[in-house]
Amino acid sequence: MSWYLGKIAFLFLRPSNLLVLLALAGCLAAWRGHRFGLPLASIAVALIVAVTLLPVGAWLTRPLEARFSAPAPMPEEVHGFVVLGGGTNPHLFAAHGRPDFDDAADRYLALIELAKRYPRARAVFTGGSGPETGAIAEADVIEALWLRHGLPRERLVLDRDARNTVENARNAFALARPGSGEVWLLVTSAKHMPRSVACFRAVGFRVLPFPVDYRAGGSSFLFDDLRVSERLYELDEAAYEWFGLFYYRLLGHTRELFPGSEP
Repeated sequence: MSWYLGKIAFLFLRPSNLLVLLALAGCLAAWRGHRFGLPLASIAVALIVAVTLLPVGAWLTRPLEARFSAPAPMPEEVHGFVVLGGGTNPHLFAAHGRPDFDDAADRYLALIELAKRYPRARAVFTGGSGPETGAIAEADVIEALWLRHGLPRERLVLDRDARNTVENARNAFALARPGSGEVWLLVTSAKHMPRSVACFRAVGFRVLPFPVDYRAGGSSFLFDDLRVSERLYELDEAAYEWFGLFYYRLLGHTRELFPGSEP
């Protein structure tokens, strides 16, 4: 139930949706003669202009991405690593038979990189099918990618059921069954790492963060690569992660609101 509630809530709280709804509400109110209509529409339009001219999404993303960094130096021995789903396109894979990825493809480059760097380590991928993808699972795409690189199938453990980060952590822990003192890496997008670490700690799975897919690096100036759709997308993505941190803590899925590195 919480999965559906979270999706529905953010449908209306997504900044781009919310601002457009406020602008439409203001226009409708003004058309019906309400005095607050024009000010409401004006404020909404001004905010839309502000968040598209200013890199607000990048500003909100930076604290998330800076919270964790990859181990330096990397461990000499790793018993396993968990890669979280997101960024695959199961429908295109089903249509064309080739693994297809979008803006989170760095996760799967890291999957292959770590598999070759640590040839004895187990690999766990957790990312199943939400209701919107039907019977097609992200795990099917990852299995095809793994085999295309000539890696032994028995090293790869797939979770086809997880729909969100909470289920990623629970299912990965059940599948990995990490022993005391084992070293496990957690691979996901850098902005997603704080929420992921909080979920893994909540189920008792100690992991070393290995963040990838950075989005807010470098400088962000007023008109630096200005694209309205891109700025709104960045804002939505950052807001989704901050919303997820508060939402998971509110429901008791995590014990920390904004976890940091352990000693």
